[in-house]
Amino acid sequence: MGIKEAFEGKKEWRALQKRARALPNEYLIVYQEIQDYFMKVDPINLTNNFQPLTELLDLFESGASQDKDVLDVTGPDVAAFADALLGDHETFDETIQKQVDQAVEQSMSDWLKK
Repeated sequence: MGIKEAFEGKKEWRALQKRARALPNEYLIVYQEIQDYFMKVDPINLTNNFQPLTELLDLFESGASQDKDVLDVTGPDVAAFADALLGDHETFDETIQKQVDQAVEQSMSDWLKK
């Protein structure tokens, strides 16, 4: 990642955090917890792709504007809600597993050719 991309990413991150701080307090608390959860389960993808957080903010802003309780938006299982936002995004663990599988496959292939 070049300097320009890092700068743009930082600007986007700050804009997301500014939007989050504008949420009502109950929404901000849940947003921060989900953000922390995302950082634990998918740190690599989240730093390169803010789409799950953007979608979360869109949902929360909509819910807040309709005076909905935050748990009416997320449902009672907030972790399951967060996982659904990640959707088909490959998690950090899955990325590492694929890399290990590919490395083993390549090493075995090279060994068998000898």
